[in-house]
Amino acid sequence: MKMDSCKDISGAYGLFFSTLANDSRLKILNTLRHHSKNVTEICQETKFEQSMVSHNLKELEYHGMIFKEKKGKFRYYRLNQKTIAPLIELIDAHMKQYCCRILEGKR
Repeated sequence: MKMDSCKDISGAYGLFFSTLANDSRLKILNTLRHHSKNVTEICQETKFEQSMVSHNLKELEYHGMIFKEKKGKFRYYRLNQKTIAPLIELIDAHMKQYCCRILEGKR
């Protein structure tokens, strides 16, 4: 989709970045970087309560940042490999070069 086909680019950017601006969602996304996980596994890794994880997974899924797949009685969540995984890698490179240095007082 070309961005010129979006009638409210500013609103779309707002939706995207407000979804990422939540620390809990960022931690969940990072938890899903390398493997699909179910809610219990995400809770164990993040130390978040199940209700908070479930709420944030719904938000991330709604905005296309993760996908879920049912396997048996569990639902497994995975990172959107086409758009979000490469974006996280790009953000990592930027943070390493700029943000981490700022936090360390080196910039």
